[in-house]
Amino acid sequence: MILAGCPLAALAACRGRMERGASTSPSGLVLLFGELRAELVRFLAARTGSRADAEDLAQELWLRIQDAQPGPIGNGRAYLYRAAQNLVLDQVRERRRREAREAHWRAADASSADGQVIDPGPDAIDAMIERERDAAIARAIECLPEGAGRVFTLHKLEGVSHSDIAARLGISRSGVEKHIAVAMAHLRRAMGTEV
Repeated sequence: MILAGCPLAALAACRGRMERGASTSPSGLVLLFGELRAELVRFLAARTGSRADAEDLAQELWLRIQDAQPGPIGNGRAYLYRAAQNLVLDQVRERRRREAREAHWRAADASSADGQVIDPGPDAIDAMIERERDAAIARAIECLPEGAGRVFTLHKLEGVSHSDIAARLGISRSGVEKHIAVAMAHLRRAMGTEV
């Protein structure tokens, strides 16, 4: 991206002076920023974890150095990196303040205008839907073929491993896996028609 008021020829002419750490005016910072922009964006992306946030912060840095007061700056490169790091810290602080504010608002939303506490649990309709779904699953499990139902119950509901089920029922591990596959196919069909 070519920045307004920052021609490439001026960047090349200024480069040697900037690298030697000469005093840097705001216009010199602008030139140096144009030269280091890609590095600064990578630096910011590494700290924010987001290329988009890094681009936003780089733009914010650009705006800040445009408005910087003139004065001597010993090392323009270090100044830009410190300013970029400060922007990251500002972003983290703002995110924490926003999260705390939103948590406070959620807590305030838990009570009504007359001060009564509102139950944060699921409402009656959601609870009814959940009970109906659970009942449909229970009916579907009861309708499974005997072997598949036994293996499914042991594995999925009681947490018994395939190896232990095979040993307990006197069947192969492959047999256990086939019973579970049959049970899952039956349950998918049953739930697809009831839900």
